Amino acid sequence: MGRILTAEETLDPGFLPGKLVRRERETQALLRRYREALGRGVAAHHLLTGGVGSGKTALAQRIGEELQRGGKLASLPVHKIYVNCWRRANDRTILQYLLRGVGVSLPDRGYSLSEMLDVLEQGIRRSPRHLLVVLDEVGALVRQETKIIYLLTRAPEVELGSISLVLVAPEDVLPYLDAPSRSSFGVTHRMQLAPYTEEDLAAILAYRAGLALAPGSFSDEVLAQIAGIAAANGDARFALELLGGAARAAEHDGALAIAPEHVRASKGSLYPTLTESKIEGLGTHPLLVLLAVARSLRGPKSTTTTEVARQAYARAAEERGERPVSRVSFWRTARELEREGLLVVEPGERGRSARLRIDEVPASFLETVLNERLAGRRAGKG
Repeated sequence: MGRILTAEETLDPGFLPGKLVRRERETQALLRRYREALGRGVAAHHLLTGGVGSGKTALAQRIGEELQRGGKLASLPVHKIYVNCWRRANDRTILQYLLRGVGVSLPDRGYSLSEMLDVLEQGIRRSPRHLLVVLDEVGALVRQETKIIYLLTRAPEVELGSISLVLVAPEDVLPYLDAPSRSSFGVTHRMQLAPYTEEDLAAILAYRAGLALAPGSFSDEVLAQIAGIAAANGDARFALELLGGAARAAEHDGALAIAPEHVRASKGSLYPTLTESKIEGLGTHPLLVLLAVARSLRGPKSTTTTEVARQAYARAAEERGERPVSRVSFWRTARELEREGLLVVEPGERGRSARLRIDEVPASFLETVLNERLAGRRAGKG
């Protein structure tokens, strides 16, 4: 069995890579804002938003790491504390985590919120530092009657010490905050991350594949295939999950490199949309068109042209004694299959014909299923 995944942990969503590919501009902008504020001796608070897999958590973590490595507020070194609020969605559990972050341990029960704040203050005083607190998935917290964000944004006033905040959420959560907390973020202290483009995802995959996979075990075509699948939502997390799944599928086959079929197998295992009911509901010619595309994708191919697929369709129809539909009807059928989620149509550029691909399952498996279905229908006619 071939060994392809040599450092699988580097594909994990929680792994913080050495560089954030295609988020360099945002990284530098946020670092500049925090460094300028700390240089003036004041705390800074920012809201970072973006969709799933847009890199917002990694960006917040990177800012924290960079500031912890060399940032200072006056003479105070920066100390990062990261909290995922999805798992700790109330003030007490957040405070417990902050206490551990400054080296203090308290029992989960027996202390009031004000007593916990006093202990936190003592912990900060004992080892003076400027805390950079990253509250990830903060939407789960702010939709409650939380006081912790107000207290952290007003840390000097409530004698908690010196604290900066990074709030991370899929959407704007400031409307859920009280007015004093909201004012700490102003209008400019917000950053919305755009979804990754297909080109962005290909660059991210190339970097991560270099970290995670054995040399020579992946190709640019395979990475482009994965990027194309994940580009619908601009989700880098999904793209990396697909890459890991494709690598495991290749290892299972004993292959030395990932092939397009392994990517399809990975996609089908993660988010299968190809169902028996969908195939059952197709007419004979849509089944033949799908079969033709599957046949055209034999071997190391991630896509095929409509012309190649149409020729394969004509042969498949002839094999079964069916009269092929016209070129226009073939194209219309391909579009219908795309709407059903069974096929992907990539528009052609500069006079070139469109390309077709199947993402949901291995083409070889689909070919077997379709042959069985078509044979069953023919037998039924007989």
